[in-house]
Amino acid sequence: MKKASTRTRAVTGGALAAAIALGAFGAYSANATDEDAAAPAAAVAKADAKNKNTTRSTHLTIEAATQAAQATLDAAEKENQRVSVAVVDRNGNTVVTLRGDGAGPQSYESAIRKAYTAVSWNAPTSELAKRLAQAPNLKDIPGTLFLGGGAPVTAKGAPIAGIGVAGAPSGDLDEKFARAGVATLGK
Repeated sequence: MKKASTRTRAVTGGALAAAIALGAFGAYSANATDEDAAAPAAAVAKADAKNKNTTRSTHLTIEAATQAAQATLDAAEKENQRVSVAVVDRNGNTVVTLRGDGAGPQSYESAIRKAYTAVSWNAPTSELAKRLAQAPNLKDIPGTLFLGGGAPVTAKGAPIAGIGVAGAPSGDLDEKFARAGVATLGK
């Protein structure tokens, strides 16, 4: 049997020592009490509250977002329009999408982008489309769509969500339906 080189024995010994040390550290960490873990968390929470380093934000519940999306789709269906509806949260994340019967394939993504645009600027997308004359590069921002059909949802003057509609023959109709969804949230 061939003897291992000095280098091989040193590397193997070092690896074994490291494994034993990590095992001991893990055992020590596992034995930490709940009080030890709670103390730093409580100190941070207390410091944040005391120094006003935190803020609360308002979000739509999934139930409210779904009701608003359904009311939007219902408003479009009353006028025989085939649309898709999207509701996004304050961060632009999609919460609910509904694709109406017969809505075009492009309408799904367009509705999401209109909702994102409305919440990002806290303005209806028809108003934002008018701003393109002064700032044409706005349309280059990823994820946005500057066409009528998006409406922001606000609480205490701040945007908390956006509703986007796409698929009707005009952006004005899309936006009319989006506003119908926003209106249901105030009831």
